[in-house]
Amino acid sequence: MALSLHRHRTADRSPAPPRQQQPDAPPAAERNRVYTVQRIGAFVVAGVIAVFGVLGFANGLDYFSTDGERVLGLSSNGLLSTISIVTAVVLVFSALRSPRTASTVMIVIGVLFLVSALANLAVLNTDLNVLAFGISNVVFSVVAGLVLLLLGAYGRVSGNLPPDSPYARDRDDEVSPVSPDEYPSTPAEFAAERAMRDAEVAVVQHVASFEQRRRVAAMAQVTTRKERREVWMSFDRARRDG
Repeated sequence: MALSLHRHRTADRSPAPPRQQQPDAPPAAERNRVYTVQRIGAFVVAGVIAVFGVLGFANGLDYFSTDGERVLGLSSNGLLSTISIVTAVVLVFSALRSPRTASTVMIVIGVLFLVSALANLAVLNTDLNVLAFGISNVVFSVVAGLVLLLLGAYGRVSGNLPPDSPYARDRDDEVSPVSPDEYPSTPAEFAAERAMRDAEVAVVQHVASFEQRRRVAAMAQVTTRKERREVWMSFDRARRDG
């Protein structure tokens, strides 16, 4: 009986099996999300603009009319319908090509929409209003331009992009770290550094002596600062030994 109780208590005190941890989300998840938003955004905006352009053609609008006719609550003519179709085609092509291309194209077209809104606002109700813009068109251009800029810049334009952003670049890969021994540490090394700079300046200014040109040419065969300094100091040692 006592043995049975002891076994029962031992079983109760046995550690519970470790909980299975959920695997971390793959690093590509954030990348795919950014690219998906940009691609879908390009398709959606292109679809809206294309419908507006197609309906303009379907209504048989005058190509260069400055008065325009109502299409989906906006004023339009044949020229504006053509520009709308071309813009939609460019957005679709960029989205099919690559998300990065779609992002760049959306930013550019977004800026053009904003510029168009300001330019056409200045010529409303004049003979220069070749796109038959109305105030509703100006509002739409501003909204569409901001949407395109937001979609194009999504996950791309920031002062501190997250590491998993597809547009982030590792600064450690761009600039290789400099080890402490690259810098001079003794009086002889500091003197060598000054002489090296003087020689390089003299070579650039075409006033270098033969010895300076010879040393600079030898230093050009190595890459690191420490190696260049060692090459220079090897000439000094050879001169002293000679």
